[in-house]
Amino acid sequence: MSVMIEVRDLRVTARSDSGTTLEIVRGVDFSVQRGEVLALIGESGSGKTTIALALLGYVRPGCEIAGGSIRIGEVDVLTLDARGRRALRARQVAYVAQSASAAFNPARTIIDQVIEPALLHRLMSPAAARCKAISLFQALALPEPETIGLRYPHQVSGGQLQRLMAAMALITDPAVVVFDEPTTALDVTTQIEVLAAFKHAIRTLGTTAVYVSHDLAVVAQMADRIVVLNGGAVRENGLTAQVLDVPVDDYTRQLLRAASGRVPGSITVTAPGEPANSAIYPPPLLEIRQLSAGYGGLDRHGVPAIRVLDDVSLIIRRGSALGVIGESGSGKTTLARVVAGLVPAARGMVRFNGELLPSGFAHRTPEQFRQIQIVFQNADTALNPVHTIADILLRPLTFYHRLGAAAATRRISQLLDLVQLPAAMAQRRAGELSGGQKQRVNLARALAADPALILCDEVTSALDTVVGAAILDLLIELRRELGVSYMFISHDIATVRALCDDVVVMYAGHRVEAGQQDMLTAPPYHPYTELLVGSVPALRPGWLDARCAQAGATLPAIGPAAPIPELCSFLSRCPVRIDGLCNRTPPAEKSLTSGTRILCHHALADLEQMQVASAATAMQDNAAVPA
Repeated sequence: MSVMIEVRDLRVTARSDSGTTLEIVRGVDFSVQRGEVLALIGESGSGKTTIALALLGYVRPGCEIAGGSIRIGEVDVLTLDARGRRALRARQVAYVAQSASAAFNPARTIIDQVIEPALLHRLMSPAAARCKAISLFQALALPEPETIGLRYPHQVSGGQLQRLMAAMALITDPAVVVFDEPTTALDVTTQIEVLAAFKHAIRTLGTTAVYVSHDLAVVAQMADRIVVLNGGAVRENGLTAQVLDVPVDDYTRQLLRAASGRVPGSITVTAPGEPANSAIYPPPLLEIRQLSAGYGGLDRHGVPAIRVLDDVSLIIRRGSALGVIGESGSGKTTLARVVAGLVPAARGMVRFNGELLPSGFAHRTPEQFRQIQIVFQNADTALNPVHTIADILLRPLTFYHRLGAAAATRRISQLLDLVQLPAAMAQRRAGELSGGQKQRVNLARALAADPALILCDEVTSALDTVVGAAILDLLIELRRELGVSYMFISHDIATVRALCDDVVVMYAGHRVEAGQQDMLTAPPYHPYTELLVGSVPALRPGWLDARCAQAGATLPAIGPAAPIPELCSFLSRCPVRIDGLCNRTPPAEKSLTSGTRILCHHALADLEQMQVASAATAMQDNAAVPA
């Protein structure tokens, strides 16, 4: 194979607001063979995205390529003028960003945006570009490839939109594609679909790729080689199997420990189901019974036009943490919004501290708002980038506690100390902080209200492994120190296991399984829970191929479903569905001696037997796939 990418002594500098010049990429060297996939991995601030963008001849505002060389094929990238860089991005190098939803124009159809690069650079006719786009849609395993391009971005799922963005990158037949954290915000099952589609397209087209990620398990499935970065410098460079199995650098070993769910300083939570700081099982702090909610107008029975939650029940006890897991669209965030008062309940009961919570915003008291706080997934959009941290924390202190200036200043220092940020951070603006620092400020703002319950909505999903583990440690420490309770929403099973006492599994707005967190460690599971558990990528090359082979098995044939809303919501995807039963009769909830409740027709002993056999088969398939 010939060398497609060669980077030598690359140095990138950035100028701060004070005028100081900092070297953020320091003498980086690596090469990529034609048709090879190289992963750039490291935590936030390691320089991986800066290096990836430099391959396109681009640096962010305030940054400058200070030295070194980059060659793509025969092209010396750093000697190109603006016109040359434009031509480079037309045919040689393409880019797939982390957030496809932010990259697409919501007012234009998908097909028009996918073919735009080919038309702008006059590479083919509109008709030829549309045919090429449809063939790419097929290669990327998109549904209805002939017509999906006629939709608008909001009319497809996040995983589909990410694959459509890859089609936009591949439309010009680039020699190199840069994938920048393309699956970070996706749930585990969608992530598998997207990774498999990317891998198939790369293999089929013979594309050279650079894959930027902080997730070593994902990289293990995608990359031939790994470059580990820290502080803008290369810490390790080797074949994927070597880096994962026999790392030579201490920092790589630290990343591997974090990826396996154990990092230095991790705090062990209370035993499953045992409330923090109490030997007595306390009464419920939050109790939800038969909750239904959604969007749009209500019918004469009070049911919303778009039903997102249906007959959901759960309990959060004082000082405990409940994990809510499920794919995108399962209703997790809507559940939190109902509790917070942002979405009204259509049916059911929400009781907090023994009192009924009014449905929606309008009828709640300031005290009820104070006691239930929410921390959103994306700290970038949750914090005003031009406000100082002091201003951000002052608002809840003034609104809920009416603190004077001196008392507020002292409390701001205490809050920053609680979330392990220096007091001097109070005078920094939100836009100047890293992702992990912003999420800590998000937590401090919630804590400023002195709440009893914090709703954490995917608070670590956009963070790298090491920073995410630090946020988890912080949440555990805050729970112990303050006795606060959490509803922790996530699609990351390992994160839920690390933090939560109890777990609720959601699918299509229904609670399909509930119990203590150790229910995720061994069968029997609800068939959907089994899918989630089995979809967590393993730190082993070849796992994705084996998993896709298992997922490709044909589902049991069934007849038409009866027109009964209470039928199993997982029916269309269930690998163990029973014709004449699952498609005709609503399932009944079954209980284990541990207290775990599973909504399924199968006897629990039968589920356990099938799932143990399935796990054994999966292990054999994994062993048969070459690393």
